[in-house]
Amino acid sequence: MDENQNPKEVPRRKCIGPSSVSAYRDPKYWDERFSKEEHYEWLKDYSQFRHLVQPHLNPTSSVLELGCGNSQLSEELYKDGITKLTCIDLSAVAVENKQKQLLSKGFKEIKVLEADMLDLPFSDESFDVVIEKGTMEVLFVDSGDPWNPRPATVTKVMKMLEGVHRVLKPDGIFISISFGQPHFRRSFFNAPEFTWSLEWKTFGDGFHYFVYVLKKGKRTLVNQETSEKIVPPAIYLFQDELETEDYIFRTNVEELNS
Repeated sequence: MDENQNPKEVPRRKCIGPSSVSAYRDPKYWDERFSKEEHYEWLKDYSQFRHLVQPHLNPTSSVLELGCGNSQLSEELYKDGITKLTCIDLSAVAVENKQKQLLSKGFKEIKVLEADMLDLPFSDESFDVVIEKGTMEVLFVDSGDPWNPRPATVTKVMKMLEGVHRVLKPDGIFISISFGQPHFRRSFFNAPEFTWSLEWKTFGDGFHYFVYVLKKGKRTLVNQETSEKIVPPAIYLFQDELETEDYIFRTNVEELNS
């Protein structure tokens, strides 16, 4: 350390992410980003929430991942014995790169397709599990008041969830890993057209991230939610958390929607 450097000062890394959060809605942004970026994990890596999703998976599960991007989630699931994996992404660049990466590592069974999560190209009741990590967040960019989102946002979110519900088997499970808080997600997940139950747990240090588990066909007349008590996060955030794109995205979306 330089003798003139304040020991309490932590050198800052170069800021990541687009100049404006609205870029996340632009498919061209993602194609350009994936053409340059080999790997990025939104909302922490698999090791941080593995204990929360593993109880809902088994080696015979057919799993659909929405918005795989350049995450290694599918690879980690495969290493855990989940081999019936299908990944989709809207970006043709992400799909091509992911296919090459998986083949180079010998994960030949994993399917990677170019597809839109708002128009899933699969038959009804095709999957045991549908999982997404951070993908749903993009639908909430420019959503307005989080307590009363714009109609366009509601339409897109409901279209996504209707598609997920449709492709799940009668006893299938939807796992959504998000920083969206329960009081903003429940109105969507608990819409009357869905038959799934809802529960969630949290993980993370400074930030609280949420793992929502929705079990199709398990909803009761009086839908009882099972969840952890939400403890407000510590005021202090670790430096690496302050500089992650999760933090930048979350903060900018809140400012944009305020």
